[in-house]
Amino acid sequence: MKYIRSGALAFVAAVGLAGCGGGGDDSPPPARATIVTAQLAGQATTAQIDAGTSASGIQALTGTAKCNVDIRYVLYITRDPRGEVATASAGVLVPSGTDAACTGPRPVVLYAHGTTTTKSKNMADVVNDSEASLLMAMYAAQGFIVVAPNYLGYDKSSLSYHPYLNAEASAIDMVDGLRAAKAHLNAASAVKPSDKLFVSGYSQGGHVAMATHRAIERDYASEFTVTAAGPMSGPYNLIGFADLITTTGPVAAGSTVFVPLMLTSYQKSYGDIYAKTSDVYQSPFDVGIESLFPTDTPLSTLVAQGKLPADPSFTALFGTGGLLLDTFKTSYATSNYRKAIVTNTLAGMDGSTAIGWKPKRPVALCGGAQDPTVFWAANTPVAQAVFQAQGVTVPAWDLESPPAITDPTYPVYAGFAQAKAQTAAAAVTAGATDGGVSAVRGAYHGTLVPPFCTALERGFFQQVLASGL
Repeated sequence: MKYIRSGALAFVAAVGLAGCGGGGDDSPPPARATIVTAQLAGQATTAQIDAGTSASGIQALTGTAKCNVDIRYVLYITRDPRGEVATASAGVLVPSGTDAACTGPRPVVLYAHGTTTTKSKNMADVVNDSEASLLMAMYAAQGFIVVAPNYLGYDKSSLSYHPYLNAEASAIDMVDGLRAAKAHLNAASAVKPSDKLFVSGYSQGGHVAMATHRAIERDYASEFTVTAAGPMSGPYNLIGFADLITTTGPVAAGSTVFVPLMLTSYQKSYGDIYAKTSDVYQSPFDVGIESLFPTDTPLSTLVAQGKLPADPSFTALFGTGGLLLDTFKTSYATSNYRKAIVTNTLAGMDGSTAIGWKPKRPVALCGGAQDPTVFWAANTPVAQAVFQAQGVTVPAWDLESPPAITDPTYPVYAGFAQAKAQTAAAAVTAGATDGGVSAVRGAYHGTLVPPFCTALERGFFQQVLASGL
């Protein structure tokens, strides 16, 4: 779908000149959240949504659709980590129909998506993006408006890189996406946003969601009130997690993708991480690494081209054929890279020093204890403890630890266990000799956990709504 009209392209070109100091005039830059273009991109009917959830086997989690969903796309102005003008975009999913859940002012879920290297990532593409389609079925089809920014550096964004795990930059982007989406809906949609705001996100998006919740309560309290937040499987304890991966191990699955995203993000944001890429990367990976992500080139192709280590688990950080120099590890403890990680830690421990903030509104965390990508033990219980030390009780739902069978959430945990068993059985049928362990490990973070944690967080949000908080 091509959303940007010629007039919008001209506007983006002007923004680019403004951001570079060009244009030949002293006019002020466009305000944050200024809409470049916004439009209805399509609609999904309840029948189409139900067909999708039935085919994917998640209808027991999502429920049948109550609402049709209008799919809207908004391209807006925000700021990059250095405060320069940049564009970013968001998918906006809006319930419609005659059911009471689909009419009147609707609560808003501001959602932060997980890590992807795919530059064309677009949360308005509910046909091809599984994360977007899950949100449509779980939230929009049940009466929530979903605002899902694509992030700086993705889709039609003017920024050439992504500020990965930069807490402040991510929060600014999310807030501006929310502002632009609400302005568009108030002007163009029959269904309007209410003042109820929920913030959620998965994986990287769990970190972004928590950063956004913090920023709203700190900087935007006169404009928005967070009703509740539900970060999922996020690296909240970024410093503890990074210390583990970089020094003693184990290395998280996907690290040879995550680390370059972080190094480039912090180098572009702060400018003092390294003097040249060969200071941290082994040859030949140092060549072109800063412009490698995001990209629409498949990871398998990048590996075949020799741009990433040939390791199917993406864990080859050090040693022969690894991504990083061994000197990176030995200098890590006093490096500016580690200092940047401390800056972007949201709720965790730097040695014996707690890093955190005190949420004013309800928060619930979710994930799975066997996660090989964002380690549960290094993140979620640590964040929970940091909050508890400040007098804030935050539940942390581990899908591996089901409650009593009489608990109303028990079917979600049982469904997760069944999904794992089915994944393992399918792998064995296909010839796996390890009982399907590798298949479950490979699917755990990206496929198995998200729908079940999303269902638990939706239930939490519905309880908060019902309580009148």
